[in-house]
Amino acid sequence: MKVPQHPTLIRRMRDARVKKLAAQRPVLGGSVVRIAKHCGRPGCHCQRGEKHVGWYLTRPVKGKTQTTYVPQEMLEEVQGWIQEHRRLKQLMAEIAELNRELIRGYVTERRRRGTRS
Repeated sequence: MKVPQHPTLIRRMRDARVKKLAAQRPVLGGSVVRIAKHCGRPGCHCQRGEKHVGWYLTRPVKGKTQTTYVPQEMLEEVQGWIQEHRRLKQLMAEIAELNRELIRGYVTERRRRGTRS
């Protein structure tokens, strides 16, 4: 993202992003992963090499990875929730950067003018 120098333009960019912050659908942090594993039942097809495949939501909780099974019917919906979380996270990072630039610009301008209070 290219940040302009003028404070008014920075505020406009920030305000435009703030307006987009409203969630358009449910939000869910984490990642969906495909896990293939053996069940351990004797005679099951997974014992011959065909593993059971499932989709899981993974997310960090207190430094450890927590997994939650995602039914196949919900997979697309859950992926949409995760995309929405990423979109909002990106917007918040851009807003924070624009606010930092406003602060830097303010300090620079005050130094240029010679005011110190």
